[in-house]
This record gives sequence, structure tokens and C-alpha cells, in this order.
Amino acid sequence: MAVVGVGIDVVELERFDRAVAKSSTFVERVFTEGERGLGRHSLAARWAAKEALAKALGAPAGLVWHDAEVVKDPSGQPRLVIRGTVAQRAAEMGIASLHVSLSHDAGVASAVVIAES
Repeated sequence: MAVVGVGIDVVELERFDRAVAKSSTFVERVFTEGERGLGRHSLAARWAAKEALAKALGAPAGLVWHDAEVVKDPSGQPRLVIRGTVAQRAAEMGIASLHVSLSHDAGVASAVVIAES
């Protein structure tokens, strides 16, 4: 396996809260139904993960936010589930696996995504 792409993103929690408060459709537009019930820190970390994933994929136009979802494995480890536009871009790049790490502390949420062939 070889690294094909790497993405990182940081989200300030207060800024994230303002974005959610400002737009009544932001949460529905960005997060899947399975993600929406999570708390503020978890949502912000997932937003960072989606942004980091887009960067790892070369930030192409046309990616649909609902086509990437952060879920937890039975062990609690986060995992990316991709479909549609995101899966298509990953296939074009020859990506066989994605790794994601999430964190939130000191007023920020962050995520790193590594894409491997």
C-alpha cells in the first residue's frame, strides 16, 4: 500500500456553533441522519473529517457531504463510510483504504485522513 492523499482540518468550536446557529439547514445539509444526533464536539470533529477527506481526495468540485459518513467500529474507533460522489473520486484515485483520526480539546475539533492505494 502507498499513501495517495493526506488531509487535515481544524474547526474552532465557537465558530462551528455560530455556523450551526446561523443556518437552519447546515446540519441537515452536511451530516447524515446517523450523525445528526451527536453532540457539538462530535459533530465538529466529523465536519473536520469531511473537510480533511475532501483535501485527501484533492478537493475536487462536486463532492456531496452526505456521501461521506463517520461511524464508529464496535471498538469505538472512527471509520469513514463513503458512497456516491466520494466513492467515485476514491476509485478514480485508486484508493483502497481510508484512515481517520478525530480529536477535540481546548476549543477546537480536528481530523486527519490518510488515503492509501
